[in-house]
Amino acid sequence: MKHFPKNFLWGTAMSAPQTEGQNLSFGKTATIWDHWFKTAQEKFYQDQGPKVTSDVYGHYLEDCRRMQAIGLNSFRTSISWARLLPDGKTINPEAVAFYRQYFLAMLDHGVEPIINLFHFDTPMWLMTRGGWENRDSIDAFAFYARTAFELFGDLVDKWTTFNEPLVHVECGYLYQYHYPAVVDFKRATQVAYHTLLAHKAAIKAFREVTQTGKIGIILNISPTYPKSEAKEDMLAAFRSDLLNTRSFLDPAVLGTIPDELLVLLKENELLPETKAEDHKLIENNIVDFIGLNYYQPRRVQAPKVTRLPAQMPADFYQPYDWPKKKLNPHRGWEIYPEALYDVAMMMKENYHNMPWYVSENGMGVAAEETFMNADGEIEDDYRIAFMKEHLSYLHQGIREGSNCFGYHAWTFVDCWSWLNGYKNRYGFYRLDLATRERSMKKSGRWMKQVSENNGF
Repeated sequence: MKHFPKNFLWGTAMSAPQTEGQNLSFGKTATIWDHWFKTAQEKFYQDQGPKVTSDVYGHYLEDCRRMQAIGLNSFRTSISWARLLPDGKTINPEAVAFYRQYFLAMLDHGVEPIINLFHFDTPMWLMTRGGWENRDSIDAFAFYARTAFELFGDLVDKWTTFNEPLVHVECGYLYQYHYPAVVDFKRATQVAYHTLLAHKAAIKAFREVTQTGKIGIILNISPTYPKSEAKEDMLAAFRSDLLNTRSFLDPAVLGTIPDELLVLLKENELLPETKAEDHKLIENNIVDFIGLNYYQPRRVQAPKVTRLPAQMPADFYQPYDWPKKKLNPHRGWEIYPEALYDVAMMMKENYHNMPWYVSENGMGVAAEETFMNADGEIEDDYRIAFMKEHLSYLHQGIREGSNCFGYHAWTFVDCWSWLNGYKNRYGFYRLDLATRERSMKKSGRWMKQVSENNGF
């Protein structure tokens, strides 16, 4: 048996825009996803948009019972900014009632809510004012965060500000997977900087509102592995870590932006506009814990051609296709569970062994109905094997002293995934798209055993 620490969190993660549904009902206003689906529906897999998703809004009570049924003792989801504050200022009483009932239902079923404030769902009222490129976004987010803390702080002990902040930066301003689908490295760095300041301003508001509870941020951390030990490949890996890991992790935990990152941005004319008082905000508002999402490693090599100034991250590093990789063919992602041990050691050795947890880890598979048995159950042994491998390396890291307090799988019930819709399924529960009915997969029964035994 691999036993985990006492009171270890066994749970799953979801988000409001990917699961709630009722996208323009009960007082909620449009987000960038509602707008983009309306104006560019052809981009979305099988015309699957944000209107209904998994309809958690209509199924949350039964879903909390289902959480209990598979042994979950914790659950992370997000609040919809556009639902709680439809115009950025006015509290929506229907949203307050929904979220309070939802969080209470979790608690009533022995599930601790971990509540995130932003999961790629920028309200359109903010986007029409320039979105995250506008410095006003910092105060707007801080007001939203303070409002949430005041309304739900009696029910929620653990909060996070952003989920994977780099994703909404790079997907929206470099790679065109999120609205506004801009390709502009300089604008991307400005968006990233304002996002960082918004995170810090929310931490500050949290400390002012409550002396209890804890707050963190959720980052997508994929360790960078260079192609070789050649100095060019090592430099590419160092720069990849600067941009993809240390850009948010260092400020969150250490209160500093890496000097090397500032030099790199300056050399390439990518420095954002700042104000003198920003330094104090970044330095003083440190998180209580970190959530780390991990799916696949980042393997890089030196770029074949270097442009100065850089126009894209590929001018600093390029992907390396490791010939020995094990692949999830459905998602096209490498399966490399050893990285969770490396992440555990990174947190122990480089970040004061701050408390952290695996906030997402999972395996997306297409056409899961082909794995359905005669009783209608999805026999997702591949998902069980994936989690076992990752948990084994995580266990090794914990045994060697890394301060990890939980593991959350993505996800509880199959969810809508942005431009990919329901192409790849991740849930412990299968979602019938016609009826929105849920049915437990084999992995759900396995998770219950793991939770009950606090190990496997």
